[in-house]
Amino acid sequence: MISIITPCFNEEDVLNAFYDEIQKVMKKFDFELIFVDDGSQDRTLHILQELGNKDQRVRYLSFSRNFGKEAAMLAGLTYARGEAAVIMDSDLQHPPSMIPKMIEAYQEGYDQVIAKRNRKDEKWTRSFTAKLYYKLINHFVDHITLTDGVGDFRLLSRRAIDALLALSEYNRFSKGLFSWIGFKEHLLEYENVDRALGQSKWTFFKLLNYGIDGIISFNNRPLRVAIYMGLFTMSIDLLYVLYILIKTIVHGVDVPGYVTIISAVLLLGGIQMLFLGVIGEYIGRIYYEAKKRPHYVIAEDNVSGQIKKQQQKQRIAH
Repeated sequence: MISIITPCFNEEDVLNAFYDEIQKVMKKFDFELIFVDDGSQDRTLHILQELGNKDQRVRYLSFSRNFGKEAAMLAGLTYARGEAAVIMDSDLQHPPSMIPKMIEAYQEGYDQVIAKRNRKDEKWTRSFTAKLYYKLINHFVDHITLTDGVGDFRLLSRRAIDALLALSEYNRFSKGLFSWIGFKEHLLEYENVDRALGQSKWTFFKLLNYGIDGIISFNNRPLRVAIYMGLFTMSIDLLYVLYILIKTIVHGVDVPGYVTIISAVLLLGGIQMLFLGVIGEYIGRIYYEAKKRPHYVIAEDNVSGQIKKQQQKQRIAH
């Protein structure tokens, strides 16, 4: 059986169309469809309940509030019963027609079958910033390599799923985690598709924060850069002090320059504030990890029996 996992947040406009598309492409396969409602405020949950009532293959989890897509993907993987799982968006930007090709590659022995989106007809500004981001993140992060156009749309084998579930960290960056677990990968490319209905939930600042998460989650290089920058700044200061000392010996005491003082104060103050922010970000992540709060809270579902069994296993494990 193949589990198809799709996080949902205010997707009432597209859910029925997505369900119909899945029905068409999965006629020859045994599958379950897991919707994870990430605290939607529209009729998303109502539509999922209707789909669940008419089709036993439809299973849904509804969070008590919005916990984010990372938590939604984790919940879907936790309760997936299939021997493999496909993670995809419900807005039809991830074409359901790719799933049979992914299953075919999985049957050939691949643990991760990854759908790569090309950037045809995309705005040049978005394409440029995306390429720049991937170059930067691959330069800074350790142990992983991220590919431009590769996202969450992929098929994972059962052992890949189990490897991901073994990573219990609170601050999750799935793109990095997918790369970190390794296993045999196969890449499939698909054409860039516009959103079918509704509006994207990703704003510029959400994308920016997601990018920062990716850089910080997999390395401590920003902290090391702080050390290098501190050493560089200290070296410049020592040279400047030496210059002032020699100038004073040769020409006598001069009236201090206002611009020089203000420039030095602003430069050093800005560097200090920047790296205090970097250090604070790491400390904040340690704080959240130490509290060991759950990644999500489920308010309603149609898989209660399995959830209770899962909770019992977790209690036994602890």
